Amino acid sequence: MKRVASWLARALKGFGLFWWDFLVGDTPEITVVVLLILGVVALASEVAHLNVLAYVALPVLAIAALTISVARARRTKS
Repeated sequence: MKRVASWLARALKGFGLFWWDFLVGDTPEITVVVLLILGVVALASEVAHLNVLAYVALPVLAIAALTISVARARRTKS
């Protein structure tokens, strides 16, 4: 039984580390920004019932975040 628990613990740890590396990776700021954008869009849609604003805000905020991220990366490489 102990062997199965050890295997299960290692499998769960490996699964968690994979998803952490996949989602967060080298830039945890992007993950935070994505979560903030999704939160803003969800609040606009659910609380204020501004579905059209949510449809417009999601791509605009995503493009803005990507632009800022690329500009920041270019600035640090130079």
